[in-house]
Amino acid sequence: MTKLEIKSPLPGTFYRKSAPDAPPFKADGDSVSPGDVIGLIEVMKTFHELPAGVEGKNITFIADDQEPIMAGQVIAEVEG
Repeated sequence: MTKLEIKSPLPGTFYRKSAPDAPPFKADGDSVSPGDVIGLIEVMKTFHELPAGVEGKNITFIADDQEPIMAGQVIAEVEG
């Protein structure tokens, strides 16, 4: 089984949910498709959707909710 990395295209703050009281876009262990949104990246009060970009199962988040991240940082891994 191959591990596929989902990396941040932008520096900013990573959010796993669309609002504080909303469920996460994806939970650890979920399957993902390339177009599935797995989180948001906030850059200067602007929110950008982060699509998975890969097909796989058993997503594992490396970055925590509301964690500051850098461009190119691994956000999550999935089994391909």
